[in-house]
Amino acid sequence: MCGIVGYVGGQSAQDVVVAGLKRLEYRGYDSAGIAVLADGGLAAAKRAGKLVNLEKLLVERPLPAGSAGIGHTRWATHGGPTDVNAHPHLDNSGRVAVVHNGIIENFAALRSELAGRGHELSSETDTEVVAHLLAEEYASSEDPAEAMRQVCRRLEGAFTLVAVFADAPDVVVGARRNSPLVVGVGEGEAFLASDVAAFIAHTRSAIELGQDQVVELSREGVVVTGFDGRPAEVLPYHVDWDASAAEKGGYPSFMLKEIAEQPKAVTDTLLGRIDPEGTLHLDEVRITRAELREVDKVVIIACGTAFHAGMIAKYAIEHWTRIPCETELASEFRYRDPILDQRTLVIAISQSGETMDTLMALRHAREQGAKVLAICNTNGSTIPRESDAVLYTHAGPEVAVASTKAFLTQLVACYLVALYLGQVRGTKWGDEIRTVIRQLSEISGEVRRVLGTMEPVRALARSLAGHDTVLFVGRHVGYPVALEGALKLKELAYMHAEGFAAGELKHGPIALIEDGLPVVVVVPSPRGRSVLHGKIVSNIQEIRARGALTVVIAEEGDEAVVPYADHLIRIPATPTLLQPLVATVPLQVFACELATARGNEVDQPRNLAKSVTVE
Repeated sequence: MCGIVGYVGGQSAQDVVVAGLKRLEYRGYDSAGIAVLADGGLAAAKRAGKLVNLEKLLVERPLPAGSAGIGHTRWATHGGPTDVNAHPHLDNSGRVAVVHNGIIENFAALRSELAGRGHELSSETDTEVVAHLLAEEYASSEDPAEAMRQVCRRLEGAFTLVAVFADAPDVVVGARRNSPLVVGVGEGEAFLASDVAAFIAHTRSAIELGQDQVVELSREGVVVTGFDGRPAEVLPYHVDWDASAAEKGGYPSFMLKEIAEQPKAVTDTLLGRIDPEGTLHLDEVRITRAELREVDKVVIIACGTAFHAGMIAKYAIEHWTRIPCETELASEFRYRDPILDQRTLVIAISQSGETMDTLMALRHAREQGAKVLAICNTNGSTIPRESDAVLYTHAGPEVAVASTKAFLTQLVACYLVALYLGQVRGTKWGDEIRTVIRQLSEISGEVRRVLGTMEPVRALARSLAGHDTVLFVGRHVGYPVALEGALKLKELAYMHAEGFAAGELKHGPIALIEDGLPVVVVVPSPRGRSVLHGKIVSNIQEIRARGALTVVIAEEGDEAVVPYADHLIRIPATPTLLQPLVATVPLQVFACELATARGNEVDQPRNLAKSVTVE
């Protein structure tokens, strides 16, 4: 949620910051603002709505030129999306400006305290109190970093803060607790941002800040300390993708581009996982083989799309390793007092590595002694840093809020973990593992083939744009696929969409079936799960008998479904457990096209943010 950019160097701060904010628009926001240090003072501008509103204001009322500044795109929490509530927030003197991601839980008490000392606060936000507190602390120390440290020690909650001080014209200060902040290091310049995408056009040299750390940026370099003032160790890393990877590349939307990138993303996730002897080797998994042999339960924690990947992973892990596996919503996990111990392996799945619900669940698991393995797409983010091991998906930047290629690569990573566990524990022979790896490597081409046959799916989506409800049903691994298809339609088309296990229809949901209702059915392979195939054919007949419009996703050669499909979407025949990698793709295209037909913004759906950094 929200986007932060800070800059100090020889370029125009306004230009760098605004360009950085544009690259962070995918995160979801409802107002934007900027502040620059210039002419011995601070100049700020902010506007509710999209970034274009701020850009228009800057054309009408240009800010003075400056070489240090901060910017923000806000997703409203405390107070509505108004000009006054937009960031940056300044103190009463106009000498300190701050931007903030997250929530300051004790802001009401701090606000009351400040009012008692004569401060006048004009917004409804929790952020404004920080500007006033920073001004007080700076008046005492005349040290921006020390002022930030003093204030951070008083704050409760999850936050990223970035501030500038009129009396320190070549300095930008940032701090983080439970919310992402990354440093970019260039020649005679430095950057701060919520995501490396904001500064990737300028440098690929990055530093991920650790928990409870303050960073001071100047043209001379970067200094990182803990909230206690002690020097902190930092972990520099190189960003392995460039600015062009975050551009649309001729596609109408980032989502369409990212759907098209899925064959390559799947291939990249598999790269380097097999050694020359044909043995599966996951170099990021630093949990010892002896520890993995002791595991007697696997728990997968995730949210949203990642949770659906975890549901599919459960089938693979239990089938290939014979270890009991649970899939848990991270947002509910620690509140139900889960049973964990040293023999539990927790797998945390998060595209951004900053999902707050998943992070807090991960911390709870570690407190109980469990080992944690993260599956993540973002190098250096918090969840991998706080895990015992990590498997990076290498999907490249995913800009559209609704996840597509991250989902497929999370699935591939989950399959790799399941196979690795099977290899370590001796429940899968080497030739069996190599067979599955070969099948996985062939999936990339199958996904590409599916993408080449999507025009009928797009036409179908356009024809259904006037409907209010679409239902999705599936069995076995098709059930999580149905849930994912429904989620995509909710996210993008703002339609009522539900996913059900097909066998549950007669236990209540079949009451929803009525004349003309579109129902999408994900059909398992008749080869791998023949008993389930026969049952879902019966489900389709039940649905169609009640007048519904049946949209059937079935593998090539499955003729049993043809008489009962009003619309038939063919996918390549694949092994049962791997079918979600091809069956999900038509549902992504379907949701994207239907949302476009309804006039919706597919890259930035309303009310949503790419990375959910608050609980």
